Amino acid sequence: MQIIAQHGEIFIILACLFGFFMAWGVGANDVANAMGTSVGSKAITIKQAIIIAVIFEFLGAWLAGGEVTATIRGGMLDPVLLESNPQLLVYGMLSALLAAAIWLMIASARGWPVSTTHSIVGAIVGFGAVGLGMEAVAWGKVGQIASSWVVSPLLAGTIGFVLFKSVHHLIFESDDPFAAAKRYVPGYVFLVGFIVAMVTLTKGLSHVGLNLTFGQSLLLSVLIGAGIMGLGLIMQRRIKFEKNASDHFGYANVERVFGVLMIFTACAMAFAHGSNDVANAVGPLAAVISVVRSDGVIDSAALVPWWVLVLGGGGIVFGLVTYGHKVIATVGTGITELTPSRGFAATLAAATTVVLASGTGFSLSTPHTLVGAILGVGLARGMAALNLRVIGTIVMSWLITLPAGAGLAILFFFMFKGMFG
Repeated sequence: MQIIAQHGEIFIILACLFGFFMAWGVGANDVANAMGTSVGSKAITIKQAIIIAVIFEFLGAWLAGGEVTATIRGGMLDPVLLESNPQLLVYGMLSALLAAAIWLMIASARGWPVSTTHSIVGAIVGFGAVGLGMEAVAWGKVGQIASSWVVSPLLAGTIGFVLFKSVHHLIFESDDPFAAAKRYVPGYVFLVGFIVAMVTLTKGLSHVGLNLTFGQSLLLSVLIGAGIMGLGLIMQRRIKFEKNASDHFGYANVERVFGVLMIFTACAMAFAHGSNDVANAVGPLAAVISVVRSDGVIDSAALVPWWVLVLGGGGIVFGLVTYGHKVIATVGTGITELTPSRGFAATLAAATTVVLASGTGFSLSTPHTLVGAILGVGLARGMAALNLRVIGTIVMSWLITLPAGAGLAILFFFMFKGMFG
């Protein structure tokens, strides 16, 4: 208690610096994942992707980021075992932030789409098991998070497979694909708006003081979905059929219609990602602030201050702008050849999975989800459509992430313990 009272301000300053560094890593690596499909399918340019991400990542982090933050902040370590030595939690969370941020910086430089969730969970488990003892780690909660690393790509892959098959059946196999695209794409636009709005309104907005009933949320989500569909229709009307001798069926025109849809799915994916992955940066930061301000009392249910979510959102945006282009290239063009229709199916599948998980407080990995969705869309076209060498490299980088985060966190934990006593 005395150590926290003595060094409290230093702990908060360090936590803010490391939290911003971690959020930068999330932006450089994970946001690039989220935007990769849109850029890879040539639906939007890198500059447009950055503008979309700046706005919607920040909104997702601020409006719907509170639920998952509670899982990362207080769900993985047993608070009872830390009550007598709360400073150990402070050292540990600072170590976890710094360790995960450094690993993300290395991975982003290599163009590896690793998982920020892997990084921070590995770091927290590492310092918890070695610094506090194996019994301090809530292994049940860790197991639940680990299971999501398998469940989320499978779920996103299945949704992506079904979505792409539906697009293929309804549009590409019709007698007039361009007319069919203009008829059905507004429905897909409505789906994007409705899903993101519904989960955000029902689960994510309680910490900003907006508590709606399920019925109110449903009605509002339908209205938001309809409004976004109307915007899509206006944009779609500008697309005219262009004759091309080499494109007998007019598929290029269909892809231009899907290019409009990809703008909406890019916004949805950025919002979904901000709502889920801001927790990785600000969860440990919120834990440090909570312990310092309460003079050592550990309360996993303490509310996250609004400015902490803003700091996390700002760091994410800065990371994407300065360093996100390398991972965008890997995800957008490396796994399978993406067109706007394929990119749409993968992005909406991933966004749906991430937003659902974020709304239920289920922490998952966005890269796993997105890569799973891209694989699902690729498999809908056959195994030959997949670049297995790039997939192998991605999976290898995922496996290295956990031990790398844990090892660095253990090192920093003992360093902070030695510095502050």
